[in-house]
Amino acid sequence: MADKVRTVDEVAAECAAWRREGKRVVWTNGCFDLFHAGHARALETAKEQGDILVVGLNSDRSVRELKGEGRPLIDEADRAAMVGALEAVDRVVIFDGKRCDAELTALQPAVWTKSGDYSPDSLDPMEREAVLSHGGEIRITPLVPGLSTTLLVKKIRGLYQITSPPS
Repeated sequence: MADKVRTVDEVAAECAAWRREGKRVVWTNGCFDLFHAGHARALETAKEQGDILVVGLNSDRSVRELKGEGRPLIDEADRAAMVGALEAVDRVVIFDGKRCDAELTALQPAVWTKSGDYSPDSLDPMEREAVLSHGGEIRITPLVPGLSTTLLVKKIRGLYQITSPPS
């Protein structure tokens, strides 16, 4: 699994080689904090869109920017290890921005998949353009109802009101 985690430059070179071999590279990205079955299904669905699945993983800093203080619950190295352990995943790239347009530009995936809480119109315009500018496709994968990290965090925090460390 650790051998699947690479830099964007390393994966960009691999993507160019895969394209020369006629393989379709798929990119999906997210925080993948508190990994759940909805994440697993989304990654499996993304892999079905091509031959190689590259997962962009938000760094700890970018998760905090997107989700607020107290997140991520699991650090980026452990999240990358969990995502990389999945059979459907070929590579994991940790990226530091709130958006991944630079990574999409560098990797030039044939397909970019996003979960059903997005629509093509709600995607970041720079990310969208980074995919469409090289002839890539954008596909939205269905959400699994009732499964989201935010809901799980609310459930946990509602059940366990931690006010002070145990003595």
